[in-house]
Amino acid sequence: LPVQLLHFYEDVLHGDLGTSNKYREGASNLQIILEKIPISLTLGLVALAIALAVGLPLGIWMARSSRSRWKIGDKLGTVFVVLIQAIPAAVYHILIQFFGSQSGLKLPMLFSMNDPRSWILPIFSLSLGNIAYYAMWLRRYMVDESNKDYIRLARAKGVSGAQISRRHIFRNAMVPLIQYIPNSILFTLMGSLYVESLYSVPGMGGLLVDVISRQDNPMVQAIVMIYSCIGIVGLILGDLLMVLVDPRISLHGKGDAR
Repeated sequence: LPVQLLHFYEDVLHGDLGTSNKYREGASNLQIILEKIPISLTLGLVALAIALAVGLPLGIWMARSSRSRWKIGDKLGTVFVVLIQAIPAAVYHILIQFFGSQSGLKLPMLFSMNDPRSWILPIFSLSLGNIAYYAMWLRRYMVDESNKDYIRLARAKGVSGAQISRRHIFRNAMVPLIQYIPNSILFTLMGSLYVESLYSVPGMGGLLVDVISRQDNPMVQAIVMIYSCIGIVGLILGDLLMVLVDPRISLHGKGDAR
C-alpha cells in the first residue's frame, strides 16, 4: 500500500489522475474533468456575481434600516435570511424548479447549453444561498462598525449619514467579509452537486453524482482531489485579498502585528 500511494502521488504531480473504469472506460480522468469544468465554472461565477450584486446592497439596506425607527428593511431582510438558512437547500431548489417551470414564464426544467432560458433556474438556485450569506454577514459587520467610537466622532462632526456609511462603515465591514469571497466559488461549485443533478447540467457536480452511483472510484478520487485544491487556493486568495484591502494587515509582520 505505501508503494501504491507513492506511485499515485507521483502520477498526480505529473498531471495523471488515472483512468475511468466505468464512466468512460479507459479514458483519462483529467480529460473528462476538463470537459466539465467550464460549464460548472460558468454557472458558479455568474451565480456568484448575482449574489454579490444583490446580497451586498441587501446587507447595506438592512444595516442602515436597523438604525431607523420602524426597522422595516432590517426585519424583511432578516425574515429572508432566516428562511434561506433554516430551510434545507434541497427543498427550496425543488420549489424553485417547480414554480419556475409551472409559472407564466414556463422556464425549462432541464438544462441545455443552446437555450439561454434554461440557465435561469440553475443560476438562481445557486445564487440564493450566497445572497442570504452576504447580506447576513455584511449587516452584522456594518452594525458592529456603526457602534464604534470613530463613527460617533464622525457623526458629532456633522458628517452626513450616507458618507459615513459609504466611506467608513462599508469599507471597514468589507475587510472580514472579503476573505470569504474566493471560498464562495468553491461553495457554489459544491452546492452545484444537487443543482446540476436536478437540472441535468453536464458539469462537475452532475459528474460526481454519476460516478459515485457507478462506483467509478478513480474518477471520484480525481474530482475530490480537485475540489480540495480549489478549497486550498480559495483560502490563500482570501488571505491575500485581506492584505490588499486592509493596509493594517501585513504578511511580514511578527506575531499578531496588524
